[in-house]
Amino acid sequence: MTPATRIHLIRHGQVVGYDQPRYNGQTDVALTDLGIEQYHRLKARLATTRISACYTSDLSRCVIGADIICAQFGIEPVKRSQLRELNIGIWEGMTWEEISQRWPNEWQARLADLVNYRVPEGENLLDVEARVMPVITEIVERHQGQEVLVVGHGGVNRIILLNAIGAPLARMFNIEQNFGCHNIIDYYADGYTTVKLLNGLTD
Repeated sequence: MTPATRIHLIRHGQVVGYDQPRYNGQTDVALTDLGIEQYHRLKARLATTRISACYTSDLSRCVIGADIICAQFGIEPVKRSQLRELNIGIWEGMTWEEISQRWPNEWQARLADLVNYRVPEGENLLDVEARVMPVITEIVERHQGQEVLVVGHGGVNRIILLNAIGAPLARMFNIEQNFGCHNIIDYYADGYTTVKLLNGLTD
C-alpha cells in the first residue's frame, strides 16, 4: 500500500495591522516580531518531520517563514503565485469598518453570498479555489508518499481544508486559522483524505 502524502499546511505569522480586522489580500504586508517568532516555533515543531519539499505563496509574509523553516532541511522553497491570498480588489488594505461605512450595500452583498460575490477588481471564493486546488493536486501527485510543507494564508488554507473534508465553500468561517497555525492533511492514493491536525498552535 502506498503511504499517504502528508501536507503540513501552515498559515503565515502575525502581520502588521493584525489588531484591526482588515482585508490585506494580496498586498505585501510586513510581519510583526511575534510573526517572526511564530515561524521559529514552527521550525522547532517541524524539526523531527521528514519534509522533503516546500511550496509557498510568493508574498513575503509567507516566503520569509518558508525560508526560516526549510533551512534545517536544506530545501529551497518553491514560490507559487497561485497560493496567494484572495484578491479583495478595491478593498485591499482596508479595515472592515472602513469598508462597511464606504460601501455598505456591497459589504452586505458579500456577507450574504460569500462564495459568489466579487469585490470590484477582485476574486470570489470560486476563483480562489480554481487557482489553488490544482496546485495542491499537483503537489500531491509529484510527492507521493512524502511529507511536504505548504505555507499559505487564512483564506487559502480554509479552502484547502474544506476541500479535504468535503465541505462547501460557504462553510469558510467554520474553520479557524490563527496566525502561525499548523494543519496536517494526509492524501491517499485512492483519493481518500484525512485532516489529522487543524489549527494547531505553538504557543
